[in-house]
Amino acid sequence: MSALFSALAALFVGDLQRDRVVPASGYTSTLTSLTAAAMAFLVVFALALSSASYRLAQNWSEALEQSATLRISAPVEQLDAQVARAIEILETTPGVASARALSSEEQSDLLTPWLGVDVPFDKLPLPRLIEIVQTPDGFDPQGLRLRLTGELPSAVLDDHVRWRRPLVQAANWLSVLGVVAIGLIGMTSGAMIILATRAALAANAQVITVLRLIGATDAYIEAAFVRRFAFRTFIGAVLGTIIGAGVVALFPGEEEQAAILTGLRLSGVEWMWLVLIPPTLSSIAFSATRYAANRVLKGLT
Repeated sequence: MSALFSALAALFVGDLQRDRVVPASGYTSTLTSLTAAAMAFLVVFALALSSASYRLAQNWSEALEQSATLRISAPVEQLDAQVARAIEILETTPGVASARALSSEEQSDLLTPWLGVDVPFDKLPLPRLIEIVQTPDGFDPQGLRLRLTGELPSAVLDDHVRWRRPLVQAANWLSVLGVVAIGLIGMTSGAMIILATRAALAANAQVITVLRLIGATDAYIEAAFVRRFAFRTFIGAVLGTIIGAGVVALFPGEEEQAAILTGLRLSGVEWMWLVLIPPTLSSIAFSATRYAANRVLKGLT
């Protein structure tokens, strides 16, 4: 453990003479920095997707678990009477905490994200919706359906079970997909850094041979490459994280209801996760560079 801390400390302390083994510029330097920035940028979006999907699943589950909807389709002249009768039935149903008919404005607000703002909802023969709030124990949906069938054949009860579960599962899978994407990004970052390290070592094969002749050990040479590539990765990851955070912050929040897909952003303490991106990618670069340097240096003996 102490050796690991010493190695990590060496990344920031450095050794001027040793660091000259690795060229300060070149395509490997640019490749490493750009790769780290791009991967950090993608990690920010993957975190936002995963967090937003998890919150969405929780919100859907909590909002729909204790609610149901009654839809009434009838001729215009009979609609108000049937709505009033339906509310009377619901108020006498065990397990129903409250029931109220949605206003025309509320129904229009529900349909606007799907159909647009230019649709004349007031001229369409829309059914009336009644919002049902259940008690913690809930009601018997099958018994209520039988009662409604006898008194109000035009009423259709939807207890949300049929489509609540698939929606919650889909949101949970999106959250898992975000986590998987972060893992794939980490693996890709490691692979790219390994390729860059191999290229840098191959380009400096003659320098490495001379260093060995004057007494430099493989550990000394390896440390130069590890520090340089880990530090480049850290700087690129910081830049990519800042840009990604700025872009995600511009996304509409959950309180903005101008579109169906809202809230695709981090919230509250979730922003603190971004602080871990640069050191995590730098750690991946540290391990990948050590692995690649060991393999290449053994091949150069």
